[in-house]
Amino acid sequence: MITLADVHRAAALLEGVAERTPVESSRAVSEIAGVPVHLKCENLQRAGSFKIRGAYVRMAGLSDDERARGVVAASAGNHAQGVALAARLLGLDAVVFMPTDAALPKIAATREYGAHVELVGSSVDEALVHARAYAERTGAVLIHPFDHPDVVAGQGTIALEIVEQVPDVATVIVPVGGGGLAAGVVATLAELRPDVRVVGVQAAHAAAYPASLALGQPTPAPELRTMADGIAVGMPGQVPFDVLARAGTEVRTVSEEDLSRALLLVAERAKLLVEPSGAAAVAALMAAPGEFTGPVVAILSGGNIDPQVLLRVVRHGLASAGRFLWLHVRIDDRPGALADLLHDLAATGANVMHVSHVRTQVELAVDEVAIEVQVETKGPDHCAAVMHALRTAGYRLTD
Repeated sequence: MITLADVHRAAALLEGVAERTPVESSRAVSEIAGVPVHLKCENLQRAGSFKIRGAYVRMAGLSDDERARGVVAASAGNHAQGVALAARLLGLDAVVFMPTDAALPKIAATREYGAHVELVGSSVDEALVHARAYAERTGAVLIHPFDHPDVVAGQGTIALEIVEQVPDVATVIVPVGGGGLAAGVVATLAELRPDVRVVGVQAAHAAAYPASLALGQPTPAPELRTMADGIAVGMPGQVPFDVLARAGTEVRTVSEEDLSRALLLVAERAKLLVEPSGAAAVAALMAAPGEFTGPVVAILSGGNIDPQVLLRVVRHGLASAGRFLWLHVRIDDRPGALADLLHDLAATGANVMHVSHVRTQVELAVDEVAIEVQVETKGPDHCAAVMHALRTAGYRLTD
């Protein structure tokens, strides 16, 4: 059991260590959700995510003998940075096992905080196997990313801040990986504000909790295939699972398109940079407008995103939002035909980004050319207007 007293003790330990992150209201997200929405900006936390809270509380409670043996952790990046920073603040040696495809900025930041990083396996779960083996071999203390009461209590300090910052909060939406953050919020609000509904969110292609809660025990996720590496965890932790199961917490799933659209919306309209997992709560609001009682607090759990991933996600989000249009057009194979097409596209206000000119397709007539054009638009309505204008002008568009 994690009690409110445990969370208050954790808050005392975190004084001067973790930031009291701001809560920003968002008119854009509120309009989509149909209720007032506030964003709890843990992306602005030290080390870029909420993880410093739980990691520091866990490590601050170690005995002198345990501290002398050092600590070991496994993480895709956020917990790694939280452990590395906490170890530096507490003067401990830290080894962190990270998946081989972990984001380069997260690896670099973890090393810069002073931890020794080992790249192993293709997932957090595989890295955790290596971390456990290292702990058994060396005596280092394993700092689990979510499956420990101290970690859960540390994450629960976010709920203390939310209640003070948004006193009339009715719903809190939380990204869920292993479940430590959600469990901390649920355990805290169960005593402090039992009237507040807590909803967890997982990526649909990395969702262990819905089936686990239905079966009554932690169950492996059938797949781990998501851009949201911060919540791509194959198995719920027993400690957070017990908290969420006892409370009957609902855990929803969101698609990759939902995540990318949410990340883009938060960046464009709220001027906040988050990683895909950090956008999960907003993705849930956008995917199910009208289903949440307001005021809603959506926790932006982290902002540690690889610029290369950011570029791909933004492109994906633009496409999902109808801001890109891929046109396949057949035109006559005559001089000036392509120039006419581009002129007519320009007249619609669409911005041409890429053109492919193909003469050798089986389905083409001898006097036809296939043109593939990628254009930037102003949204779905503009996409429809562009296609209508081209069809009206006599162009043959194919799917």
